[in-house]
Amino acid sequence: MKVKNVAIIVLFLLSLNSFSQDEKKEKEGWKKSGTISLTLAQSSFSNWIKGGENSIAANGLINYNFNYKRNKNVWDTKVIMAYGLSQISDQTRKTDDRFELNSVYGYQASKLWYYSAFANFKTQFTDGFDYTVTPNVVTSKLFAPAYLSFGPGMLWKKSDNLHVNFAPATSKMTFVMDDDLSAVGAYGVDPGKNFRYELGMAVNAYYKFDLMKNISMENILDLYSNYLDNPQNVDVSYQMNMVMTINKYISANLGLHLLYDDNALQDIQFKEVFGLGFNANF
Repeated sequence: MKVKNVAIIVLFLLSLNSFSQDEKKEKEGWKKSGTISLTLAQSSFSNWIKGGENSIAANGLINYNFNYKRNKNVWDTKVIMAYGLSQISDQTRKTDDRFELNSVYGYQASKLWYYSAFANFKTQFTDGFDYTVTPNVVTSKLFAPAYLSFGPGMLWKKSDNLHVNFAPATSKMTFVMDDDLSAVGAYGVDPGKNFRYELGMAVNAYYKFDLMKNISMENILDLYSNYLDNPQNVDVSYQMNMVMTINKYISANLGLHLLYDDNALQDIQFKEVFGLGFNANF
């Protein structure tokens, strides 16, 4: 793997250590929890007549929650960072790449309802390519795209593991900070522009539960309708993260991501990542 790619994997390992240290500094009102995992896969062949190519793959994931509750105030923040690489012979391909920060603040209005304000930011770390054409075409970069959404609303919260936020006046900003991608109007921006603004309704739901002992399932659903352009075309993002704990240090991790955004692609996007590796729960 290239030095740049190895550096990214090392960054995840350093992040694991820093998050572990922060966990020990729990303050009054704060509760922190999350999963940090590193999965590895490798195969090699020598005089194997049935065929095959040497390969190595690595995926890192940080999925961390910060929950605050004191008096009538609640504040929930989730950070997701994921990166994966696969190298087959001399070809290196990206298998996962995302950064997401979601935060919602609530002030209690009744038993389960809160006046709320939320913010969500999404982007990726490195370039993405279309490998179906030669030469390979760059389809995405850091901050190309990047999405920032925020707005007031109402939060229904039963627990840290079950809550839904309704935001009927949500501003959504799409950034394409690359001249080549903006020139073709990628991700819904006008050709030559680096920015697109939308105003609409956002619904964000979160539900985490245990399927059985040592198996947890996390569900994240985001819906958005743009009042200013084709409000009937609802953007949908659904993520499912399952952790199957084998012992204190080893687990199997399954991640599914279903995405529909007609500004990016007028078709359903689907991604699945599965791995067996090292895991740390907090």
